[in-house]
Amino acid sequence: MKGAKALVTGGTGFLGGSLAYKLRDEGWEVAAVGRNAGTGKRLENDGIRFVQADLRDQDTVREACAGVDTVFHCAALSSPWGTYREFYGHNVEATRHVIDGCLQHGVRRLVNVSTPSIYCTNEDRFNIHELEPLPPKQVNAYAATKRLAEEAITAAHNRSDLETVSLRPRGIFGPGDTAILPRLIRANSRSGIPLFNGGRALLDLTYVDNAADALVLAAAAPTAAMGRAYNITNGEPSRFIDVLTKLFQLLDIPMRTLRLPFLFGKSLAAAMEGAARLRPGQPEPVMTRHTVSLLSISQTLDISSARELLDYSPKISMEEGLAIFAYWWRTTQ
Repeated sequence: MKGAKALVTGGTGFLGGSLAYKLRDEGWEVAAVGRNAGTGKRLENDGIRFVQADLRDQDTVREACAGVDTVFHCAALSSPWGTYREFYGHNVEATRHVIDGCLQHGVRRLVNVSTPSIYCTNEDRFNIHELEPLPPKQVNAYAATKRLAEEAITAAHNRSDLETVSLRPRGIFGPGDTAILPRLIRANSRSGIPLFNGGRALLDLTYVDNAADALVLAAAAPTAAMGRAYNITNGEPSRFIDVLTKLFQLLDIPMRTLRLPFLFGKSLAAAMEGAARLRPGQPEPVMTRHTVSLLSISQTLDISSARELLDYSPKISMEEGLAIFAYWWRTTQ
């Protein structure tokens, strides 16, 4: 869509930044909203207009949406730890402000980044389809507020001319990642990576460029594909232990694991959470119950809808993605 104008929220973040550069390279006129002034300066130097803003500021968000064809809403508070109030402000209120800005300025399409965390339960689930009923209760505040945000996006599609779509990418990784793989590398350098059930949990990951491709495809998809959500992954479910083994081979670092019983891990994480709540500022504990579940319980997604209706096909394989990440890590960290 050369010449089209895009606004990317969360443009100073991992996925949002990758998307902003991809859009620029494809000929879009891109503006990125974010809070990190240093990263924003680099975006400006690279030809991407930067708007420093907190999405909880309704007036600033509305103004940023003026003159835009497509808004990509990538911003969120994504963390295993935090208060419900914080998550609600960053994930629900901010999303409503983005919707209001789109409606006020006649934006054609709103592409929202949701999360498959809304599927999470305390039992293995395989090949989950988007149309399956969601659990009656979400596992944490992040999942609960992202579900509310996605519902607001869909409601806007149903009650207005704004075309909306939500993507649910699973476990995004790649150069620039500050969460998934770096956390595992840091754990490895300390006492070792907690390994529950022998690391046999089956999981899906998504290389960051594939996730960005899916967002651009959603912006160009036919109107009939709008008004719903799509799972996005690499389409290569892998055992946790196999991902770890490959990663540390590529990094040329000895892998250290700490084998723990699942129930012991949950109990230990609960104790850590309780201790964190008693400390000033409630700092994130080393391990949370949700983190234990993510490392222990299998969850894989059906991406057939994205393949059929968005023409999504992951271009970078898991093996290629891990190799690219490992090279980036070795040369920059």
